[in-house]
Amino acid sequence: MLPIVAIVGRPSVGKSTLFNALTRTRAAIVADVPGVTRDRQYGYAQVGEYPCVLIDTGGLVEHPQPLEAQIRRQTERAIAEADGVIFVADARAGLTARDEFIARELRRSGKPVVCALNKSEGLEPDIAAAEFHRLGLGPPHPIAAAHGQGTRELLDALLAMLPESATGATVPAAQTARPPGPAAPSGPAEPSQIDPTGAADPGAIRVAIIGRPNVGKSTLVNRLLGEERVIASEQPGTTRDSILVPFERDGQRFLLVDTAGIRRRARVEDPVERASIGRTLQAIAEAHVVILVVDAHDAIGEQDASVLGLALERGRVLMIAVNKWDGIDPEQREQIRDQMQLKLDFAPFAPVHYISARHGTGVGELMRDVIRGYAGAMRAMPTPELTRALQGALEAHQPPLVRGRRIKLRYAHQGGRNPPRIVIHGNQTGAVPEAYRRYLANVFRQQFDLYATPVAIEFRTDLNPYEPRRTRRRARSARETMPGRQRRG
Repeated sequence: MLPIVAIVGRPSVGKSTLFNALTRTRAAIVADVPGVTRDRQYGYAQVGEYPCVLIDTGGLVEHPQPLEAQIRRQTERAIAEADGVIFVADARAGLTARDEFIARELRRSGKPVVCALNKSEGLEPDIAAAEFHRLGLGPPHPIAAAHGQGTRELLDALLAMLPESATGATVPAAQTARPPGPAAPSGPAEPSQIDPTGAADPGAIRVAIIGRPNVGKSTLVNRLLGEERVIASEQPGTTRDSILVPFERDGQRFLLVDTAGIRRRARVEDPVERASIGRTLQAIAEAHVVILVVDAHDAIGEQDASVLGLALERGRVLMIAVNKWDGIDPEQREQIRDQMQLKLDFAPFAPVHYISARHGTGVGELMRDVIRGYAGAMRAMPTPELTRALQGALEAHQPPLVRGRRIKLRYAHQGGRNPPRIVIHGNQTGAVPEAYRRYLANVFRQQFDLYATPVAIEFRTDLNPYEPRRTRRRARSARETMPGRQRRG
């Protein structure tokens, strides 16, 4: 069990910058505007004498507005579960009333606290730290998080204040930098029990929840976890970072990724929003299963189709969740179903679930299909069975003639997983039409129960050993550049 350290402070003092510096990642979005971080973000410290778990938090405000109140609750939960706290202040701005308020709250918590004076580069350390001594948090530590100055000494100072049972002093840092952790109990996973990021758990199903802003993605995550793990608000664009949350359900481990909403590119002008969308695209690329959440009260538009197309291009298992289905009139439900068939018909294999994330209706069936889709995407398909399925498809429907010659498809073998990739060998495979490619994909999907999974079909033309070498080189070049070849996911 690793020590947990929460990074706390008022908005725009460099908490996320310090988090990235200590974890040596870019997991937290950093910008020059206050209030970028809202949810709790977990990571591993890669510096210091002993490893630890870090929690990046939003700003702590004394008199918060509705959204700030939720950010404050997230921060208070991080303090409650932490073994120690790093209080970050701005050395250039000096001591403020907000800093004094946060210091009082931290003293009441009873947790070990060290004071970090960020942005201290170029300042006289004693002069910059003079007024912060009255906070009663011990000697301040001047640091420059953007440059990594003083961060190692800061973390060492805090870990030295923790009891030996919390620091795990007997465990070498090299062996515990990214521990997989024991299996989590059923329900929401506690960071003190398992890997808080879930990145080190190879048996977990990575599920990315995507969609337009304000369709209920965070509400769905909280419903699955049974707690308010991420902030859910009626204000669009509440989620900015991609938040990774491990949990276990019915004996299966999952890693949920709550992502920021994706809007049309022409409407995205804020650099923070552009960074959020980049994190969403990265979450799609790293996921096993992607759940597209749409709002039943809004019309299914081109943006929903665009977001679904992004996941389809990466070859991920696709699920569509129509949220806020409760309270919809029967006539309006039929209109929504017609819109789904009209706008999202390019992914007919993606099952549609009509759910209510707020009340939990249909959520259980959705997660059961997630497990089934993941099993299909990772399924091993023996070559003899694939070849028999190919021969059955050819007997049922032959490919068309090409300049009077028949396309010959001889055998098939598996070329990859997630998505399932099937390599088919034969003659004149570069002339196979796209419609026949889709036909074969549907046959394999049905034969091997590749549920909700796009199937990548790759054709390869066998070389004729009796042809001249120059002709064989041209055939090999045509095979490498033939249309329809997809990159391995």
